[in-house]
Amino acid sequence: MSPIEFDGSPDPTLGVEWEFALTDKVTGDLSNSAAALFAAVGEHHPDHAGKIHKELLRNTVELVTGICRTTGEAIADLTDTLGIVRGLTEPLGVDLYGAGTHPFAQYSTQLLTEGHRYAELIERTQWWGRQMLIWGVHVHVGISHRDKVLPILDSLLNYYPHLLALSSSSPMWAGADTGYASNRAMMFQQLPTAGLPFQFETWEQFESFVADQMTTGIIDHLNEIRWDIRPSPHLGTIEVRVCDGMTNPTELSAVVALIHCLVVDLDRRLTAGEKLPTMAPWLVQENKWRAARYGLDAIVILDSACTERLVTEDLHDLLERLEPVARQLDCVDELAGVARIIARGASYQRQRAVYRSTRSMRDVVASVVDELHRPHP
Repeated sequence: MSPIEFDGSPDPTLGVEWEFALTDKVTGDLSNSAAALFAAVGEHHPDHAGKIHKELLRNTVELVTGICRTTGEAIADLTDTLGIVRGLTEPLGVDLYGAGTHPFAQYSTQLLTEGHRYAELIERTQWWGRQMLIWGVHVHVGISHRDKVLPILDSLLNYYPHLLALSSSSPMWAGADTGYASNRAMMFQQLPTAGLPFQFETWEQFESFVADQMTTGIIDHLNEIRWDIRPSPHLGTIEVRVCDGMTNPTELSAVVALIHCLVVDLDRRLTAGEKLPTMAPWLVQENKWRAARYGLDAIVILDSACTERLVTEDLHDLLERLEPVARQLDCVDELAGVARIIARGASYQRQRAVYRSTRSMRDVVASVVDELHRPHP
């Protein structure tokens, strides 16, 4: 296999991908109407067709930004596309639903998006593949050189539970409360190339891994490695795929700003000669589980010495430490939104509160849909 070229980005640019489910306005159930939506985009807004993508199932659409410099620019880009899409979903009788899972939908009624790649995925993964009624947010941050990618990626795993806890929005599944803040995180890792990344010391080790994957037929293309955090060599980015779906632009902007600041901070420290802190894979794995299970109430492992702390307490200190970086990246206001998520509660907590109050999962769907229309959840 030829070397994997990394098309480095000279600046720490941003790109954001925001997945939505389509839900029926009357029943609240998932709607297999993505094809009709894409047809409407092509007819009425062909200039935006490149910013609205298909996904595995016909109940899903993904909004993507162009290359952005700041969190504010990325959110404005998404909000513009969101306005167009919402105008087209109204005549179709569907809403956009931004949480990480749907509370009562059944996989057996969902239709696969046409395309060989998707059919092949389901043929290989079978029951687990058909269960993928999950939605997330992916954030790309530009990295200048391939030799920086893996050290930053490995150190970024220390903050995995912080990002997952803040974004957790998938407590319910197939009509039941799972007891998890993020059931999506647990579900997605069942796919054979998904889950936590392996921690490599050199780019050559990563290339060797990819060669093994291709030689044995595990993957045909590099993008079939679906890690929670992964290199995106053709874009020159690290792609952070940790987060559950986000229900509103305000909280999305907070999480995007946090990711941007974390990556840039680690990049600068690495450039200055610092050996970035990492943790053993078994500690990273435990942190993922704790955040998925307990969300903002998780007690997480902070370092290789197994220091433990409530994730929200560590987040407050992290925000203070990252404030100078946020000023330089012009995202101070957005980063401050992290503290507001902690104070108001994350989406999984709000969904449970609705269900406790109404005992209706249809009302949970309505509450998630409604948050997209309001400036604050």
